[in-house]
Amino acid sequence: MSPSDPELLDIASPHDRSVIGRAAQAQPADVDRAVAAARASFEAGEWRTTPPGERIAVLRRFNELREENAERVAHLISQENGSAGWFTRAGQPGLTRQADAYLKAAEEFGWEETLVASDPASPVRSVVRREPVGVVAAVIPWNSPFSSATAKIIPALLAGNSVVLKVSPENSLSMGFLAELLEKVGLPEGVISVLPADRETSEYLVSHREVDKIAFTGSTRAGRRIASIAGEQLKRVSLELGGKSAAIILPDADIAKAVAGLKFGSLLNNGESCIAQTRILAPRGRYEEVVTAVKELVESLKVGDPGDPDTFIGPMIRPDQQERVRTYIRLGIEEGARLVTGGPQIPEGLEKGNYVTPTVFADVDNSMRIAQEEIFGPVLVVIAYDDEDQAVRIANDSEYGLSGGVWSADEARALAVARRVRAGTVTVNGAPVAFDGPFGGFKASGIGREYGAVGLGTYTEYKTITV
Repeated sequence: MSPSDPELLDIASPHDRSVIGRAAQAQPADVDRAVAAARASFEAGEWRTTPPGERIAVLRRFNELREENAERVAHLISQENGSAGWFTRAGQPGLTRQADAYLKAAEEFGWEETLVASDPASPVRSVVRREPVGVVAAVIPWNSPFSSATAKIIPALLAGNSVVLKVSPENSLSMGFLAELLEKVGLPEGVISVLPADRETSEYLVSHREVDKIAFTGSTRAGRRIASIAGEQLKRVSLELGGKSAAIILPDADIAKAVAGLKFGSLLNNGESCIAQTRILAPRGRYEEVVTAVKELVESLKVGDPGDPDTFIGPMIRPDQQERVRTYIRLGIEEGARLVTGGPQIPEGLEKGNYVTPTVFADVDNSMRIAQEEIFGPVLVVIAYDDEDQAVRIANDSEYGLSGGVWSADEARALAVARRVRAGTVTVNGAPVAFDGPFGGFKASGIGREYGAVGLGTYTEYKTITV
């Protein structure tokens, strides 16, 4: 559909702030049209009543199209976000695994089941159906747009819902391409709309009376606001929010291997990742060994143009995010943490872009703001602990509970510690996140889960028919 406001927004490169494209932005009137189209499509039932096997085939074709265009997807995200090329390219197989897990779950899903009566003599039987929720407002952040989008639209569409996907203005180019791919797979009119829009328009969408479910990924602050709106209107809601994850390095761990793993676990996507393990907990007896290893790692990473294949850390997405990270670095110094490497200065030669200097702090107390608040940039803190119990207490001493990691030469010991960490996903020795298991957070890191059968189920309602 044509936008209600024809004015185009300049999309700026995080690398040098040049204009890389222009795109229209949705206004409330566009939201009304998209939601009305979604409601009409849902009530008409063409997609909702399509057999699950046929819906699976359509979404499988979408995934194949995305795979065929993986290089373009990676390039667009690097351009818009400043994400290093290694990260956006490495993320493409992950998108395939994410989709495959949803497709497999849909093939095995109990769309309709007849329960065995608890009383064999009873003449009544129960038929339990899983039916779509209705119109879904999926709202995603800018940092990993394709992953966040497909984590929501694939299960929502597999379940037979209609979807309005609200994306960040910064991602207008990559999400416009996503819309093109979705258009090619033959979804009925109105089943999905993709709207780039600002926060005010986003709130208008989630407040819309014709929206049945909100699926949101973003900040905890925004999540609280969305939860209040959902509560007032009794909408279904799932929230994947912020994190301040801890990596517990146990005394028997191979420090070199652990720190090499944290190169990806702590600094992926320029540190602009909700699952980044930015609190590194080190045993006091090996503390300086860990600090030195982390320092050497960070200083070895190239910061620069995300299009350069040697770059590991690119720029922050916007100037305000750049300044936010630099402010936290200054705060860490003011709080009395030891600046091991980095600092608030902009890297030399990169002043035209949204760059920050990757920074490591030591002698950090877990009560410091740099240890408690989500910075969303390449800033790591190293915290000492005396024993395993204290390590777990420090890891859990956070309002967040999204992710975490444990490193040990003894897998059984690492598993035992992982079970004690209050977080939705905990990795052992750098294992990647699995897409067949549920993903989401404890505490202020969210409500509900994504991925696999559990994630698919959040887009359905139970109906019980007794016969």
